[in-house]
Amino acid sequence: MHPPLTPHRHPMCLEIIEEFQKCHIDHPIGKFFGECTELKVKLDRCFRQEKAVKRKVNFEQSKKLQERLKAVRKEEAAET
Repeated sequence: MHPPLTPHRHPMCLEIIEEFQKCHIDHPIGKFFGECTELKVKLDRCFRQEKAVKRKVNFEQSKKLQERLKAVRKEEAAET
């Protein structure tokens, strides 16, 4: 299974999503027999890459937030 194929949620994979959806429309029965499998594999790879990028960005944001919190706690400790 793949996540919902909404273009606004997956801008990096937009072209592959469109190709995959077109394949499903063009091959309504063939999609059950592997007609669109190659595109599905490409889509899965793209989603993995997209997730890795998001994970990296989130981790960097988390580090910045932790540093800010650490600084605030240090200031509060110095005040008391």
